[in-house]
Amino acid sequence: MILAHATWKEVQDFNRESVVLIPTGSLEQHGPHLPLFTDSLLATAVASEVERRLPSKVLLVPTLWLGASGHHLAFPGSLSASFESYEGAIIDVVESLVPHQFTKFYVLNGHGGNTEPNGVAMRKLKRKHPNLTFGHLGYFAFVADKAANLLKGPTKEMRHACEAEVSLMMHLHPDMVRTDRLRDDGLSSNPAVRGVIHHFDEVSEEGSLGYATHATAETGKALFEVAVEGACREIETIADGYVLEAR
Repeated sequence: MILAHATWKEVQDFNRESVVLIPTGSLEQHGPHLPLFTDSLLATAVASEVERRLPSKVLLVPTLWLGASGHHLAFPGSLSASFESYEGAIIDVVESLVPHQFTKFYVLNGHGGNTEPNGVAMRKLKRKHPNLTFGHLGYFAFVADKAANLLKGPTKEMRHACEAEVSLMMHLHPDMVRTDRLRDDGLSSNPAVRGVIHHFDEVSEEGSLGYATHATAETGKALFEVAVEGACREIETIADGYVLEAR
């Protein structure tokens, strides 16, 4: 069920074993070749297809598009929520539905900068409501193995306005891709270091990170299908129930 299209009576009668699916995205720069709304468009597309395939097991909330994007604010047009307001928006969505006996909530993320705040919000909710089910994951986690084998450029993972994201946009929203502006961009540390936080104007010239010139719609179609299949498996397992057991 799509929450925005439903009446309150229909929500009242909807399956309480369903999973409330909350897509999260952003409105932030994606280099010179992708629109600022890219993360929200991709998260929405995956979540919408999950709802289409599992209509009785998903209550799809409208995408929370104002993401935690402070690391992109050096580029004009990027918008960002504070961590407090971003986490608060997710928590408020959940707290609005808890009194109506919805018990399973899952955040499907489309923006890397949201990952840590999503986890914090879910942990706060789990502490307050220990008997409810909470989960979160980026749709891009489901495509990691496929991307490693499928991407043609030197970087075999999804980064930012990269081969993978551009391919997905070519498949889903080809009219929004500025193909004449595709470029490879991004810096790496030397010697290699992990765990250091950088803003995007420090690690790229024009905001992208990866090998966008290798993108194709065919690659995007394959990545999209894998993302949807992975998300469907996750959501259906939560909706149908699972047990924790020793191995």
